[in-house]
Amino acid sequence: MKKLYIFMLASLVAIGFAACSEDDLSDTTIFPVEAPQRDAFDEWLLQNFTYPYNVEFMYKFKDIESDMSYTLVPADSAKAAKLAKIVKFLWFDAYMETVGQEFVKTNVPRIITVIGSPAYNNNNTMVMGTAEGGYKVVLYMVNWLTPQILENYQTLTDYYFTTMHHEFMHILNQKVPYDTEFDRISEKDYVSGNWYQQSTEGVALPSGFIRNYAMAEGREDFAETYAQYITNTDALWASKLAIAGDNGAAIINQKLDMIRTYMRELWNIDIDELHKAVQRRGTELGSLDLENLN
Repeated sequence: MKKLYIFMLASLVAIGFAACSEDDLSDTTIFPVEAPQRDAFDEWLLQNFTYPYNVEFMYKFKDIESDMSYTLVPADSAKAAKLAKIVKFLWFDAYMETVGQEFVKTNVPRIITVIGSPAYNNNNTMVMGTAEGGYKVVLYMVNWLTPQILENYQTLTDYYFTTMHHEFMHILNQKVPYDTEFDRISEKDYVSGNWYQQSTEGVALPSGFIRNYAMAEGREDFAETYAQYITNTDALWASKLAIAGDNGAAIINQKLDMIRTYMRELWNIDIDELHKAVQRRGTELGSLDLENLN
């Protein structure tokens, strides 16, 4: 019986080989060979993100590129185009002006995904941006980019600019970790997921945190302190330190000094010069043509 099984198996294999040998091979590829249809915005993205930086600016909604634990709204393409120009002007170009094109090409995320709505959490907070694995940044709230918001630098900063620099710092930290001595400065005061229950002016600033979200953990404190310093006007930053008081301001400045050292020694970036570049560009936003792709 064992020999019969072996004989039958050998026969089937032989038949299989014979059948395969008689098949006609097709020269038709399973992969698309025609160039995708691109509109004017797609072409602008190629010229301003893909070709110079190898970055895909993804504004057409793809569920696989979004967080499926949230109910999200696709980005309006016209508003996505405006945000793309702002991202380039206040993020990519600011770094290129300060530290050079090679840094930008090497370190910016390979994918920037934009989503129309915020990502709402069940504790009444919302996600305004995320960084993933050092290669991808997600920016939310694109559909909130109204003409009124475009005229208000502080609102733009709160909704978008701070998020851009905050998430970029996470990418830099993922590539080169910062000194964990930073975390020990306010080690006893981090509150993890309860950060939203702390007020910025009443609790966070006097405790040495630039914003209540910085109280979540060390890495968020590092990224948020950096992002707030880069994007806040000198007057706004000074007003926050005044609210913090002598003790709170001393702690915030200690943290800022460690961030300054990290960026200078490991990335060759002077954050004071970057701050000046971002602030100047903020005053120039009114002259930025957001209606035409040029």
